[in-house]
Amino acid sequence: MDDDAVTIDRVLGGDSDAFRFLVERHGRAVFRLAYRLTRSQQDADDVVQETFLRAYRHLPSFDARSSFSTWLFRIATNSACDLMRRSMRHRTEELDEMSEPVVSDGDPAMRIGFRAALERGMERLTGSERTAFVLRHFEGMSIDEISAVLGTETSATKQAVFRAVRKLRQVLDPLVRAT
Repeated sequence: MDDDAVTIDRVLGGDSDAFRFLVERHGRAVFRLAYRLTRSQQDADDVVQETFLRAYRHLPSFDARSSFSTWLFRIATNSACDLMRRSMRHRTEELDEMSEPVVSDGDPAMRIGFRAALERGMERLTGSERTAFVLRHFEGMSIDEISAVLGTETSATKQAVFRAVRKLRQVLDPLVRAT
């Protein structure tokens, strides 16, 4: 985004207040990604803070080969993975409406069962599978963009998305067939 480039130039030129605009512009998207990866509001808040601290410290190394948001998502993904490796505690929180799948019809018990099954399925995914799936299906990123965030080849990214979908299908198929 051109606005990002202008703002980055201002920050690098010594305008320390300009970074706030980048935080305001991208903060919600980074939080959504962090929440979907960590499944915890507190951890997502920590990831957002760490992401923007790292981005500020390393802004001079941003070379604009990819968009600022892609670079920021990569930092957020790494920060979330670092946090999850450090904590390694089991998460049992339900997904909130930000990551609620589209199930508009049916009774509330069905929606709750679907969310619980999706949560169980997400727990079965590896870190790279979960990240690739979230970026593809919740954030709507292209395979090329996800590859840039993950730092992987396109074929590896496609495989991660494919494996994630296959694992989630195994968990969700019984619910879908029951409707």
